[in-house]
Amino acid sequence: MIMTHPGLPIELAIIIGISMLLLGLWALKSKAPSHATTASTSLVHIPILGTFFKYISQHTWPLLMLKMVFALLFVLIVVAGLWGTPIVERNLATTLTWNFWWAGIIIAILISGSAWCAVCPWDNIASWLVNHKLWHRSNSNSRLQLRVPNVLRNIWPASLLFIGFTWLELGVGIVASPYATALLALAMVILATTALALFEGKAFCRYMCPVGRTVGAYSQLAPVALRPINSDTCRSCKTLECYHGSEKIAPCPTQQIMGRLQENTYCTSCGNCTQSCPSHNISWQLRSPSSEAINDARPHTDEAFFMLILLALTIFHGLTMLDNWQIYISQIAQNINDSGQLLLSFTIGLIACLLLPILLYGVSIWLTSKLCDETAGVSFKKLFSGFAFVSLPLAFSYHIAHNLNHFIRESSNWTELLSNPLGIDTQPLSMMEKHIRHMAMMIPEDMLFALQGLLMAAGFFIAVQVIRHRGSHLFAARGIQLLPMLLFAVLISGINLWMLVQPMTMRM
Repeated sequence: MIMTHPGLPIELAIIIGISMLLLGLWALKSKAPSHATTASTSLVHIPILGTFFKYISQHTWPLLMLKMVFALLFVLIVVAGLWGTPIVERNLATTLTWNFWWAGIIIAILISGSAWCAVCPWDNIASWLVNHKLWHRSNSNSRLQLRVPNVLRNIWPASLLFIGFTWLELGVGIVASPYATALLALAMVILATTALALFEGKAFCRYMCPVGRTVGAYSQLAPVALRPINSDTCRSCKTLECYHGSEKIAPCPTQQIMGRLQENTYCTSCGNCTQSCPSHNISWQLRSPSSEAINDARPHTDEAFFMLILLALTIFHGLTMLDNWQIYISQIAQNINDSGQLLLSFTIGLIACLLLPILLYGVSIWLTSKLCDETAGVSFKKLFSGFAFVSLPLAFSYHIAHNLNHFIRESSNWTELLSNPLGIDTQPLSMMEKHIRHMAMMIPEDMLFALQGLLMAAGFFIAVQVIRHRGSHLFAARGIQLLPMLLFAVLISGINLWMLVQPMTMRM
């Protein structure tokens, strides 16, 4: 018997839907402000907390300890997956990876930005293996330091790996296999290690990692980021230790210059710049959420496509959790004579769900280009890249709202799992245990629904702000010229809201 979670109350969904429509009408009539809000405050200037943030910015051991803790958890996951019980809900590898990490990492971006990349065990284990150093700049000759080929100097590798991850997760079903989960984890470390040994910098983090690029994209909406404390100090700097590194500290792994940084996309929060800066001028900033997506960031075409793929795959994840998903896949299978695990039918469904949002976005951009003044000289390509940020708040808000269901409703008995991570001598969950897990929520259900509704409304509001500001400041578009993009935001938000109303199947 498959357990399902109740969906968002229809009354709440209707209220949110009406609010979205009214907000869209307001956007058509109102004029975008001359500048987006970009106020920020360095956390080192906050009383009491400032001392703490200054300390962790200037000392290596707190971050190093966190890296080692997550590396040990990673090793435990691999051991549990390879040699533990195949019972998915009794094995730490699957429960920690899919119920806690994969659901929690998206939620964590709200308060920590791209901080996950700093403690990521894939990259840290690869760095320790190749550089033979836990922290300081390595003098090891075990790296070839080759230039990354032009064909890989974009984030298409990360996009393709993200699609492949989704196919393995939902199609092949590695979520239900501790052994497959462990093999995938090992494969990512091998890929990170190989890329580090071959190429200069950290090509895996910069171009290939689907999780890192997802964190980087979403962290542009986060209220925190590593930035200069005093901009004038960076402007007068001639040595650029944040980029080149110092005698002891390695260069920026993704080749960012902190004084010129406007986007969180490729900042991995590794701490190299905070350690190497001779003026100690870099720390965490508390800033206006979504300011990058609304006004600051300027994406390339590959980055625009990644954001759209992220939106499409987020919707696809939601669709596969609905009761009727298997019915749709079975109908496709009957039409193409697919049998067995219905993997071909699933692949067709994945491709269709991947292409449809991108096609809808492309049509919206084409209509916008027709409505804009041709004398402005705005090309389809510039519009396509410039407006792509509208997909981020739409994807992020639904992604968190969806993950909250898994995170809050599917809490495991962590004491039991940590005391017996391999699940030795355990039995599958009984129906009574599944029912108890289903009912034992971390927070009241009404609070969960309120959070989900607030997230959907906030995501749509930010999307509207992206359309207004970018339309006005980048393309001199306003009023009716923004209608196609507003309709795109309304349609995507409507689909996401509809999915939240539907009962959702439990992951495990």
